[in-house]
Amino acid sequence: MIRFLALFTLFFEPTFTAQADQERPVLVELFASQNCAACPKAHKTMREISTERDDVFVLTWSVSYWDYLGEPDPMALKEAKTRQAVYADNLGLRAPYTPQSIYDGLKQCPGPRKRAVRKNISDRVNTDRSGAPKLQRTDNGFTVEGLATEALELTLVEFLEGDANTTNMVNPVINSRELGLWTGDTSAIEASCEQACAVMLHKPNYGEVLSVLKLN
Repeated sequence: MIRFLALFTLFFEPTFTAQADQERPVLVELFASQNCAACPKAHKTMREISTERDDVFVLTWSVSYWDYLGEPDPMALKEAKTRQAVYADNLGLRAPYTPQSIYDGLKQCPGPRKRAVRKNISDRVNTDRSGAPKLQRTDNGFTVEGLATEALELTLVEFLEGDANTTNMVNPVINSRELGLWTGDTSAIEASCEQACAVMLHKPNYGEVLSVLKLN
């Protein structure tokens, strides 16, 4: 009987966790540059991952620090360079690099390494986040549901998708802005975007991403 129960847990618990986390996708952020020789392979990996899975949400940030190798990257954002530099500090890395992929702000690996990419996603999917605050869509924006045990930050990003995305990147970010702190308010927050957009709820200083939600 004990052996049977152990096998039951082994086969059924991961399925339950994965189904629950489809409503709280893993945020995968790829930092890349048009002057990075390895980045096209990373973009291909992210396209495959984004197509294969419905429990991930990919954003691509373009950085400018490789501009001296060729033409300035027209998609590069100052916010991308800042964001990646803080991630590098938070994760104890000597420096940022491309193509680097970040998972909910807590894990990282080179973007083209499919095995490492899939492992990081699986680790996050199988992490119990059921008690963490969560974003929910409303008619004109979103709400945050859950209990606030600390002040959390809200960030809105606009990105290109569908016919608007003429690049080889998955959801390239074109704008980012901070929406302020969330301390437990359950009121609806309005959010308007000219392009596709998403909001992320995360711990301060680019800490752990607790929830990410596409708004349109």
